[in-house]
Amino acid sequence: MRKQIDRRTFLGLLGLAAVAPAGAGEDEALWLGARLAAGGGFEVAVIDARGRDRLVLPLEARGHSFAIDAPRRRAVAFARAPGRFAVAFGIDGGTPPFAIAAAEGRHFFGHGVFTADGRLMLASESDYEAGQGVTGVYDVAAGFRRIGEFSTGGIGPHEIVLMGDGRTLCIANGGILTHPDYERLKLNLDAMKPSIAYIDVASGELVEQVFLAEALHRLSIRHMALDAAGDIWFGCQWEGEPGERPPLVGRHRRGREPELFPGPAATLRGLDNYVGALAVDASGGVVATSSPRGGIIAFWDAATGRHLGDRELADGCGVAPMGEGLVLASSGRGALAELSAQGEREIVAARPAPSWDNHLRRV
Repeated sequence: MRKQIDRRTFLGLLGLAAVAPAGAGEDEALWLGARLAAGGGFEVAVIDARGRDRLVLPLEARGHSFAIDAPRRRAVAFARAPGRFAVAFGIDGGTPPFAIAAAEGRHFFGHGVFTADGRLMLASESDYEAGQGVTGVYDVAAGFRRIGEFSTGGIGPHEIVLMGDGRTLCIANGGILTHPDYERLKLNLDAMKPSIAYIDVASGELVEQVFLAEALHRLSIRHMALDAAGDIWFGCQWEGEPGERPPLVGRHRRGREPELFPGPAATLRGLDNYVGALAVDASGGVVATSSPRGGIIAFWDAATGRHLGDRELADGCGVAPMGEGLVLASSGRGALAELSAQGEREIVAARPAPSWDNHLRRV
């Protein structure tokens, strides 16, 4: 359902949608991120490889991540969980943005995806009274009208990835129950049961699901990325005793049990029980995992799970593919940097450094 927004907010959205300069071609690499606005408040920015703003849109509250339909140059920005709003917009500024409200009894978890043909947008949501995760289904041509939902097979669905076949959805069920009336209070830590679920988009049928070992039931699976072999990489956040150090990074190959890769002891300590985002480089062979809590970005070989190296980035969380072996990373302290397992090159943005939120996404 479309949310009604007041005239002042609507005019602000239209005005700021015009900042995309002429000459921003469809072949140019662009990234999307949510951030704190320079004058206060919250916004979404489309930036280029030098950190320059191509488009800026205000948000009513803190943003999280995006669903991106790159061929048709459009995206949806989601509120941070447990959020009740999303904003659809044209990446090049040519389409007026509008807000999408969460359905009654549902809240967003900050992530979504478009189907390959661009007809549907799918969002991770919670039926918080029933305590069940759902995927909301939205008809794009009908103004993102919500036309249904299907179960995710768990609680707390977070990131959603469309598999290479174009018809299978992979969902990270984090296992944590939240409610919009209680901000970010975690309501069921003793009963967590995180999982990775594969769902047929056409039917909503659960076709495969894997769980972590019972001893790791407080290891919340949050974020995922697809590598060149078509396997799912996932990052976790530990909700158990702070002094424990379970592995936080894993891979799942269809038909098998999940694999977990602890890496060196120093890296595991550095991640500090929290992976905030994942990205696979342009080659599909290198995985980057961020920890804003630990201030490091760890790199992994996608074929073997071997740890490749760490790079320090204070409060760094957003990671997105940039080139072969390279990711673009952002931090809550305003940094934008090209990072690889071998080195780094800081990018100086063409505006006062904002506080970037959790995710960067490449168009």
